[in-house]
Amino acid sequence: MDQTVPVNEVIDLTSVQGPYPLSSGRCNGENRKFSLDDTSSYDVGSLASRNSGVLSGYNTLDAPPNYDFYANTEVFGRARRSRPSLFQLHNNTEDDAFPPPLYEETPGNKDKPEDEEPLEPPPEPSRFGWVQGVMIRCMLNIWGVILYLRLPWITAQAGIGLTWLIILLSSCITGITGLSTSAIATNGKVKGGGTYFLISRSLGPELGGSIGLIFAFANAVAVAMHTVGFAETVQALMQEIGASMVDRINDIRIIGVITVSCLLAISLAGMEWEAKAQVLFFLVIMVSFANYIVGTIIPATPQKQAKGFFSYRADIFAANFVPGWRGPEGSFFGMFSIFFPSATGILAGANISGDLKDPNVAIPRGTMLAIFWTTVSYLIICATIGSCVVRDASGDLNDTLVLADNADCLGLGCNYGWDFSECIRNKTCPFGLSNNYQTMSMVSGFAPLITAGIFGATLSSALACLVSAPKVFQCLCKDNLYPLIGFFGKGYGKNDEPIRGYLLAYIIAICFILIAELNTIAPIISNFFLCSYALINFSCFHASITNSPGWRPSFQYYSKWASLVGAVVSVIIMFLLTWWAALIAIGVVLFLLGYVLYKKPSVNWGSSVQAGSYNMALSHCVSLNHIDDHIKNYRPQCLVLSGPPSFRPALVDFVGTFTKNLSMMMCGNVVTTAPSPSALDSANSNSHVTWLNKRGIKSFYCGVVAEDLRGGVQMLLQGAGLGRIRPNVLVMGFKRNWRKVQPSLVENYVGILHDAFDLQYGICVLRMKEGLDVSRQMQAHVNPVFDAGPDLSPNTRSLFTTVDPEALAALPQPTTVFQSRQGKKTIDVYWLSDDGGLTLLLPYLLKRKKRWARCKVRVFVGGEPEHVDEQKQEVTALISKFRLGFQDIQVLPDINAKPQPEHVRRFEDLIGPYRANTIQKDAAGSERIIKDSPWMITDEELERNKAKTLRQIRMNEVLLDYSRDAAMIIVTMPVRRRGVCPSALYMAWLETLSRDLRPPVLLVRGNQENVITFYCQ
Repeated sequence: MDQTVPVNEVIDLTSVQGPYPLSSGRCNGENRKFSLDDTSSYDVGSLASRNSGVLSGYNTLDAPPNYDFYANTEVFGRARRSRPSLFQLHNNTEDDAFPPPLYEETPGNKDKPEDEEPLEPPPEPSRFGWVQGVMIRCMLNIWGVILYLRLPWITAQAGIGLTWLIILLSSCITGITGLSTSAIATNGKVKGGGTYFLISRSLGPELGGSIGLIFAFANAVAVAMHTVGFAETVQALMQEIGASMVDRINDIRIIGVITVSCLLAISLAGMEWEAKAQVLFFLVIMVSFANYIVGTIIPATPQKQAKGFFSYRADIFAANFVPGWRGPEGSFFGMFSIFFPSATGILAGANISGDLKDPNVAIPRGTMLAIFWTTVSYLIICATIGSCVVRDASGDLNDTLVLADNADCLGLGCNYGWDFSECIRNKTCPFGLSNNYQTMSMVSGFAPLITAGIFGATLSSALACLVSAPKVFQCLCKDNLYPLIGFFGKGYGKNDEPIRGYLLAYIIAICFILIAELNTIAPIISNFFLCSYALINFSCFHASITNSPGWRPSFQYYSKWASLVGAVVSVIIMFLLTWWAALIAIGVVLFLLGYVLYKKPSVNWGSSVQAGSYNMALSHCVSLNHIDDHIKNYRPQCLVLSGPPSFRPALVDFVGTFTKNLSMMMCGNVVTTAPSPSALDSANSNSHVTWLNKRGIKSFYCGVVAEDLRGGVQMLLQGAGLGRIRPNVLVMGFKRNWRKVQPSLVENYVGILHDAFDLQYGICVLRMKEGLDVSRQMQAHVNPVFDAGPDLSPNTRSLFTTVDPEALAALPQPTTVFQSRQGKKTIDVYWLSDDGGLTLLLPYLLKRKKRWARCKVRVFVGGEPEHVDEQKQEVTALISKFRLGFQDIQVLPDINAKPQPEHVRRFEDLIGPYRANTIQKDAAGSERIIKDSPWMITDEELERNKAKTLRQIRMNEVLLDYSRDAAMIIVTMPVRRRGVCPSALYMAWLETLSRDLRPPVLLVRGNQENVITFYCQ
C-alpha cells in the first residue's frame, strides 16, 4: 500500500532514484529542492548553456517556465538563464561537433572567468510608489493656478450650474483619458517617456512621435502658465503694500523669470529633491484648503462684507447659480478653455513612468484617485464660494445701506445692508467674484495661508511640468524619429536626468512668461492637451478594436467605446474652444506624421496600427474569395526567382518597374542545403526585406530551404501567395553558364520551366549582356541557383554561405539600366506566337511608367511575303481593339528564311559536347548514355527538331538586324516539348535566340489563357 506523503514535507529524490539518473542536487553552492507544497512549486536546474552539466531530475533538456526566458533585461549579479532551442530538443546534438548556440543566449557572460569577482552593482535610482509618485503629483498638477485665481471668477461668469457642468465635462474627458491611460499602461512593462511612450508603443512612431513633441512643448508652456499665476499673486501682494519694481506687466515678467530659474535649480538637483518639494507643497495646499473651509463658516466681518462676503446665503447661491457673462471671454466655451488646463495634470504621474517602482499598478490607481479627489474639491469650492460671495462689491466700508434709499439699491448687497449700486452702474467694482481674482484669500480664515496655497499649487504644478516636459522629450530624442534633437536625449546621473532637456524647457517657459497674461497663455495649451488626450483615447480604442492577442491590459475597467467617445469629444472641443488653434495643432500633428511616414524609421514596437493593417489585409484577402477572376482585372503577379534579392538587382528592378502600385511581386530564394537553424536564418533573414525597402522595391520576400533547387522552386510555385493573391508569372534569369556547370543542373533548370507550365504559370526569362548576378562583387552568400559565377567552385560557394546576410543591407546600392530614363528609344516586341496576350501586356505596363514613357513600342509579327499588307491590317486591327496604343506594326516576311551557314555551324559547335554519337558509337552504348544522361542529344532528336532549331537561328539574325539599338527586346519564348527535346538542345535554342544582343532580352511565354480582352464585360 502506498505511503501518504505529508503536504509540506521536502523529499530528497536522490534516495528514490530510479533507472533515470538525477542531477547532483547542488549547483554553484545552491541547494536544489523539490517541494510538494500547496502551490506545487519546485526549483530544478535548467540548461544554462551547452556545456552545463546540470540537468533536471528527469534528465531532459526541457526547462520549466522562467522569468528570464521572457525578459529583455538582466539582473545584476545573476547569470541570465536561457531556453533550449527547438533544434537542440529534437536533434541529436551528440553527432554535431558544432551545435548552434541556444536561442536567447546572453552574450555578455560567455568569456567571463568563473573566479572573477563581480563588480560593484550600479547605484539604484530613486523609485516612487503610487501615492507619492502618481496620486500626489497628479493632484498637485491639477490643483494649479486656475483653482485659486480663476475658479471663483469662472463661477461668477458661468454660474454655479454651468461651472459644475464645465468641471464635470472636464473630469469626464480626463476620467475617460485616465481609464485609457491605465489600460495602455498595464498592457506590458512601461519604461520612461510617459505619454509619448504610451502612445508611440500603442499607435506606432508616426502618431506617437508627433504627439510626443507636441505634449512636451505643451508641458513647457504650462510651466509658464503656472509661473505667471504665481507671479500674479506676488505682484498683487506687492500692490497691496504699495511696492512696485516697474509696472504690473513687467513686475510679473521679472518675478516669473526669477521663479522659473529657482524651479530649474530644484529640478537639476535631482528627482529626490523634487519629490520632497512636492510633498511639502501638498501639505501646504491641504492646510490652505482647511483654512478656506473654516473661513466660509466664520461669520463675515464688516471688512469682508464690504468686499462681498456674507457667509452662506441661499439667495446668493440662487443668484450665482445662473450665468452672468461679462467681457469678450463671457461664454461657456470661453470659460471652458480657461478652466480646462487645470484638469490636464492627470498625466503628471505617467510622465515620470521611468521613476516609478511599479508603473503598471501606480499609474491606474494614482491617476484615477487623483481625478476623483480633485473633481470633488473643485465642485466643493465652486459651490461654497458661489454661496458666500456676491458678484460685485466696492470694498468701501462707507457703502452701507440707508433705509430710505432701499428702492434704488442694486445687487444682493442690499439685502444685507450694503449699497454697491454706484460701482455696479459704473462697472468699476474692484471686489466680488466677477472682479477680484484673490477672492479665496479674502474669504479664508487666514489670508496668508491661501497665499501659501497659491504658491504651493502654482509652484508644484510648474515644477511637475518642468520635470515632465524634459522626461517625455528625452525618450523621444532617444528614439531618433526626428533630426537635430538627439542632442537633448543624453542623460546624466543614476536617474538618467535630461539636463539638456531641462534647459530647453526653461528657455521655452521664459519665452511664454514674457506674455505675462494668464488668460492668454491658458487657451494656447488647451488645444495641445486636448490633442494629446484625443490620441490617448484613440490609442486605447484602436488597440481594442483590432482584437490583437497582444492587447491584454491587466486594468479591465475601461471601454473601447468610451475611449472613442472621449477622442471624438476632445477633437470637437478643440474646435469649439479656438478653431484656428485647433487647425494649427492638427496641422502640426499631420506635418510631423507625414515626416515620420516619409522617413520610415527602423523601429518595431508591435503597435495597434500594425495589428489593424493585418486585420484589414486579412479581411480584404478573404473577401477576394467571393470574387471570380476576370480577364479585365488580370494583373501579372510575379514570382521572381532572384535568390537573395541583392544578388540580382537588375532582375528585381525590372520586375519592380511594371508591378509597382499595380500587382504583386514576390522575390523567392532557395537555400539548397539540409534544414537547420542557420539555413532557416539565412533563407528568412530580414536583411533581404531591408534591402528591398531601401531600394524602394514594393515586393514580398519568401525564402525556403530544400535539398535541391528544383524541389525548392516547386515549394514556391505551389505555396507562394495567399488566397487569390497568388503569383501567376514566373520570372527568372537566363543561365549564362549552362555549358560550364554539371548537366544535371541544366536539367533541373529546364525542369523548373516545365513545372511552371504544369502549374499554369506564365514564364519570363530575362537575359542581359553583362549578366544578372553581382554576388561575386558583393563577397557575400551565393546561392547557386541560376546565375552563379562560372569560376565558383563548391568550396568557394560554401565559403560564401557562411557570410552574415545582415551585411547585405549595409552595402552600397548597385545601379542598373532599369533605374534610368530610357529616352526616345524603342521597345521591340516580337509577337511570334499567341500565348494569350502576355507578350503584349508587359510592354504596355512598362510604357505607363515615367522611365519608359517616351519609348516607342514596335510590334513585329511573322508573315508571308505575298500577304504582307493583309496580315499587317489584320494584326493592326486586332491590337487596336485591345486599346494598347501600339501604332507601329511590322510584318516580317523573311522570318522563315534559311539562316546563314556560318550561324548554323556556330550552333552545331554549341551543342557538340552534348551529342550522343560523339561519345559512343555503338547503339547499345548510346542507348545506355541517353538513359543515364537525358540531356544528351541524339541524331534523331536533332533531326526531329531541325525546323525549330533553324527558326531560332534565323530569329537571332532578325533581332540583330532590327533591334540592335532598342531599349528592350521582348520575344515570344519557344516551348520545349517534354520527351522530344533534350534540355541541352532547348538551352541552346534560348542561347542562340538571345546571343550577341546589347539590349536586355525578355523571353516571354504566357500560359495560353487570355490575359487581355477587347470586350467590356
